[in-house]
Amino acid sequence: MKVLVLGFTKISYMPYMHFYIEQLKKNNCEIHLLYWKRDSNPDTNSPEGVVTHEFNRYQEDSVPIIKKIGSFLGYRKYAIQILKKHRFDLIVVLHSTPGVLLYDVLTKKYNKKYILDYRDFTYENHTIYKKIIHKLVNNSSTTFVSSDAYRKYLPLVENLYTSHNILINALDSREIRKSKGRGVDPIKIRFWGFIRHKNINLTIIEKLSNDKRFELHYHGREQKTGQFLRKYCEEKNFKNIFFHGEYKPDNRYDFIGNTDLIHNLFDNDKTMKPAMSNKYYDGVAFYIPQICHEGSFMGDQVVENKIGIALNPDSPDFADEIYRYYRTLDWSNFETCCDYTLNRIITEYNDGVYKIKEIIKGKKAN
Repeated sequence: MKVLVLGFTKISYMPYMHFYIEQLKKNNCEIHLLYWKRDSNPDTNSPEGVVTHEFNRYQEDSVPIIKKIGSFLGYRKYAIQILKKHRFDLIVVLHSTPGVLLYDVLTKKYNKKYILDYRDFTYENHTIYKKIIHKLVNNSSTTFVSSDAYRKYLPLVENLYTSHNILINALDSREIRKSKGRGVDPIKIRFWGFIRHKNINLTIIEKLSNDKRFELHYHGREQKTGQFLRKYCEEKNFKNIFFHGEYKPDNRYDFIGNTDLIHNLFDNDKTMKPAMSNKYYDGVAFYIPQICHEGSFMGDQVVENKIGIALNPDSPDFADEIYRYYRTLDWSNFETCCDYTLNRIITEYNDGVYKIKEIIKGKKAN
């Protein structure tokens, strides 16, 4: 059975693809991966045993969609060439945007022969885009959502599962933070991922800068926003704010083991309010409390599960609230809550695993 995993960015920026690739490997599928090399920075190696197809075109992420149209159309053309060259039995669409770009091909030629992974709410305010998403969901073999908050925006269908962004093999390193001391100042707050959302990060930086109780560290891609924030901190001579640049996925264990609190705050707008980030799962997996935005779905989750704190960065007491939370945390209870939350995540993760196995079995039977 031949399967195409349809990615929309570099390999290192798609850790969620491993959920699907691992299941496809277990079921002896021939796996092809289409990915988009968007810049000249080093990328992670392709998963072993996977045939890769590289769409190579520079594209800055933090620009308006009008400036991406040319690249999007180029991606569509390249993807169609791959689809024509090979006869795929199943397609895994790793983002709603490539699904929209190829929706006519998917819904006509691959009706009920693709899995849709829905993890973005950027363009749903456009009526046509929303209608296409609904059609993609209705015509898929199954749809996975990266956040349960997205469910209310999608059609009510039976084959809708939650795709938790947890890397199962990361659990082998689960003790890397738990075994180290928790009570030493400064408290190391750390962000990792694509550095964006300028205004909220400026607010956080201003609230924590030159406060001897804290260090604030940023790891990840720096385009316009990241570069601006780095330069701003250098010009202001902030001694406790650090930018470490881009990293490869395996390198994150080095700094995760030296993290006290996860900076998991984003703009609390319509796009980000329902989202769940990869760092949420890192916090649960590695026993690291996290700070999320008050009023966001993720903020509600960390409070409900007692694995972090939800705050408003605009609060005048923001820094004091962080310090008070961390210094009064009951670590035994916190770790128990992480275990309980992880067990529930793994149960839903396994439901998805079973569903993929069921789809593959059905395709092979036909």
